[in-house]
Amino acid sequence: MKKVGLSDVQNVPNPLQVHDVRKPISMVLGTTDFAMNYFELDTGDSFSGGIHTHHDQEEVFFIMEGTATFEVGRDGNEVEVGPQEAIRFAPGEYQCGHNRNEELLAGLALGAPGAMHDWDALESIVYCPECEEETSHGVALESGQFDLTCNECEYEH
Repeated sequence: MKKVGLSDVQNVPNPLQVHDVRKPISMVLGTTDFAMNYFELDTGDSFSGGIHTHHDQEEVFFIMEGTATFEVGRDGNEVEVGPQEAIRFAPGEYQCGHNRNEELLAGLALGAPGAMHDWDALESIVYCPECEEETSHGVALESGQFDLTCNECEYEH
């Protein structure tokens, strides 16, 4: 058994600087089969920075305060999730959550299986200058920075 308070969890923001508060609760608890992160998103912030999918992990977002707007699927259909509501994304389902409102958004991101996802199983949709369109990209985390590789033409950026 291990107990932790949110104030005891160090803040570790996303390397893309898309939010200021991310507290990896599961890291402090030492979980091996489950991930749990606490987020606070100011107006304009996002959970991850871009539409993406985890092929190895399902994700659940529980919104405690505020309202999150999620882009869902490769077409980016929008779904709002308000206070005391949750949304689930299956492995392979594209999504990205944002705070598009004036009030603070606070919530939990939960993932399983695994305390962390495999970077080789993450895929992001971004603009490729070589293909001149949005394409699927593989994602790697190198020295605290994200490296993207187009799955269509293998352009690296």
